[in-house]
Amino acid sequence: MTSAGGGGGRCAVLGAGSWGTTLALHLAARGERVALWEVDADRAAEVARTRFSRPFLPAHALPPEIAVTADLSAALAEASMVVLAVPSHVMRETATRLGALGAEQDAGGRLWVSATKGIEEGSGKTARQVLAEAGGLAARSIVVLAGPSFAADVVARRPTAVLAASETAQGAERVQARFSCEWFRVYTNPDPLGVEIGVSLKNVMAIAAGLAEGLALGRNAFGALITRGLAEVTRLGVRMGGRWETFLGLAGVGDLVMTCTSELSRNYRVGLALARGKRLAHILDELQMVAEGVRTCRSAYELSERLAVEMPITRQVHAVLFEEQDPREAVLDLMRRPLKPESWGVGR
Repeated sequence: MTSAGGGGGRCAVLGAGSWGTTLALHLAARGERVALWEVDADRAAEVARTRFSRPFLPAHALPPEIAVTADLSAALAEASMVVLAVPSHVMRETATRLGALGAEQDAGGRLWVSATKGIEEGSGKTARQVLAEAGGLAARSIVVLAGPSFAADVVARRPTAVLAASETAQGAERVQARFSCEWFRVYTNPDPLGVEIGVSLKNVMAIAAGLAEGLALGRNAFGALITRGLAEVTRLGVRMGGRWETFLGLAGVGDLVMTCTSELSRNYRVGLALARGKRLAHILDELQMVAEGVRTCRSAYELSERLAVEMPITRQVHAVLFEEQDPREAVLDLMRRPLKPESWGVGR
């Protein structure tokens, strides 16, 4: 890996899955020295020995600038930036471990970045909110890094545009400077909550898109699905406190279109397999990676009920995933709904 300029710092990436490893490789290419933390000690030792993160990125060797460790304290040592790329369902556990380290984690005005997509089951909180609560950090100090970005394209240095979203312009700009290069363009955004909701709920819509493809519903259905899916995501996002304009950008339309139209999306593949008659448990075992949309669908459905937000697509995906609803019946249920004017219901 060669430096693209502008790096030269030391950072920690927590989570050695496909996205965490990709971000570690990207930062190393930017001239950063990276500690890549893997919670499983045996896997950490294997990756450190072989220099390959299997099964996630088997074709990309880790350069010497990346040190792999299962020791969280060692990973954090001297890091001026900490990037969390763990699955959403282990964010609370990871954040709690960070919080237990006390003042050590806050030394030197460390920059905290959440690159985790998903909404926690039960609490309905975003990854950033969980990190702040369980890790003892101020939410305004955490920057969200998100947007339409498949790991395979980023690691291959194909042009990508994402967001650094923060309540403070300074934090967003610092992350923008650490990550940006000629193949990875970072825009700043002042709405971290809206960004997190957009990039989390698009995974639910990607499952719906996979179902539509597997059922051979045609391109008309895709046009309707993406448009009405965006309306649902926006309604819930605004109800939770996000800005409506966020959902018209990279974290909304951008990520939604990308994820709903490509088999690179694990969530799309989940929907595709469900439409072909496979059982959810078997599908998830075959993936060997986390499909965030499955858990997020349950959380989004619970939030829609709690906040009285109409989300018919999410409701039907939930029924297929968790209530043994036949996918074709789910489509019919959507089409049979009472006729109404087109509306996004976001106060515009």
